Amino acid sequence: LQKELLKYKQEARNLQGIKDALQQRLIQQDAAVLQLKQELLRANMDKEELHNQNVDLQRKVEERNRLLAEYKKELCQKDRHLQQHQSKLDEMLRQLSEASYQQVDLERELEHKEALLAHCMKRDAEE
Repeated sequence: LQKELLKYKQEARNLQGIKDALQQRLIQQDAAVLQLKQELLRANMDKEELHNQNVDLQRKVEERNRLLAEYKKELCQKDRHLQQHQSKLDEMLRQLSEASYQQVDLERELEHKEALLAHCMKRDAEE
């Protein structure tokens, strides 16, 4: 009986050692699970923050695109106005050039008539 008792005590000690080892391993795994949960929580928070930043950036991009479209529209209108003013300026320059040619012609005609008048007056004076 004593041998059997010693055998069972030894078996109980072995089982207690295995139990203690398993409990230690369970504690380590619980700690690891807890650490993983914390990392997952941090990762989810980071993901949420990135999502919010992404939404904010998308809103800013849309706003800038809207402004860009408005600026392009204004630029097109200003280009049209500039083209209109350019064609008016070209027309005025053409008219000015024509007027300048007419002025030169009139000045020549005036010089010719003045020369004729001077010639006639010289002839009258000689007569």
